[in-house]
Amino acid sequence: MSYTEAKQKYAALGIDTDTAIARLKTVPVALHCWQGDDVRGFDTDPNAPLTGGIQTTGNYPGRARNPEELMADIDRVLKLCPGRKKLNLHASYAIFEEGEWADRDRLEPKHFRKWVDFCKARGLGCDFNPTFFSHPKCDPLTLSSPNEETRKFWIDHGKACIRISDYLAEELGQPVVMNIWTGDGFKDIPADRMGPRARYKEAIDEILSEPYDFSKVKPCVESKVFGIGVEAYTVGSAEFALSYAAMNKNKCIPLMDNGHYHPTEVVSDKIPALLAFFPEIALHVTRPIRWDSDHVVLFDDETREIAKEIVRCGGLEGRVKIALDYFDASINRIAAWTVGFRNLQKALLWALVTPDWKKLQDSGSFTDLLVAQEELKTMPFGDVWDAYCDSCGVPRDGQWLDNVKKYEADVLSKRG
Repeated sequence: MSYTEAKQKYAALGIDTDTAIARLKTVPVALHCWQGDDVRGFDTDPNAPLTGGIQTTGNYPGRARNPEELMADIDRVLKLCPGRKKLNLHASYAIFEEGEWADRDRLEPKHFRKWVDFCKARGLGCDFNPTFFSHPKCDPLTLSSPNEETRKFWIDHGKACIRISDYLAEELGQPVVMNIWTGDGFKDIPADRMGPRARYKEAIDEILSEPYDFSKVKPCVESKVFGIGVEAYTVGSAEFALSYAAMNKNKCIPLMDNGHYHPTEVVSDKIPALLAFFPEIALHVTRPIRWDSDHVVLFDDETREIAKEIVRCGGLEGRVKIALDYFDASINRIAAWTVGFRNLQKALLWALVTPDWKKLQDSGSFTDLLVAQEELKTMPFGDVWDAYCDSCGVPRDGQWLDNVKKYEADVLSKRG
């Protein structure tokens, strides 16, 4: 079926697909840099183990080993994915001049100048994340550590990241979402649950005492249910993170990662719950399999539901900040990036061409609603998606993987 015919079928449901395509082109989605190098970064030993609740599995060849390789890989992904992009950086991706190095509590805006140049040349905004993991100063706690010296180090790191985020916002002319997440917690049942949370709260308070313009820098507090090595207790639980954001609406927003909840919880249902109280929220879209395993995002039920709630709740008007967060080292990393980004775009487009059936729900017409929802599944959505890809100048489905394989043969396979 051609796009013209698909457009007519959707028009019969009251949907203008041209308008949906045009709307999606304005929605920024942040592409996470850490898929390309397995969350290694450039500020510590590249062969050191990942710690602090972070783990990447797999040893597929071709991992980016330096900033130049990572930027080249990101460029490849940008050319294969439709839509408006932002970059999402961790502080551990600081780029130092030869002979220079600064620990995380001493990072400066200048250490991200090359990333600013990269974003400016491509018209990208940039989000930012302090890196509270994979560092000798994780004892294993960071912001909740009882060791005052350790805690001060990580507070100073957070403050440095506020300054860097302000620099990124000024240089790129777009707001920066700066996400505070730590893997702080305990492997087994703790003797004291309150103490770490009290210290964590005070530490975040100190970080956010660093001056910033909340219209330009959007600090977030991200929760987690548990992680490797912290199976029994996580300091920054959902209740903690949400309560902190609620009490500090004038200086931070909540961030939900859909891998950071119990397996029977869904973030799609939480989006309207939070938007009933918060002017803005942030999302990290991933795919958990039984835990926060950060698998590549699929065009699956929950991804579509997340996208639907973003659209229905007015999230595309800036209320919902969208970013991807996954890292798979068992498959080609460029393909992993591309599949996940395209699937999130696909879900957002699906939501934009889904009729608003609130009247059926409000009138109690649940039979009509169920039938309408099911019949939508056989609509010619693929033709609308192809038209969106064409309008963005990127390959359609079925046309981009050969490009990745050629890049693998010409570039990735030579990295050793």
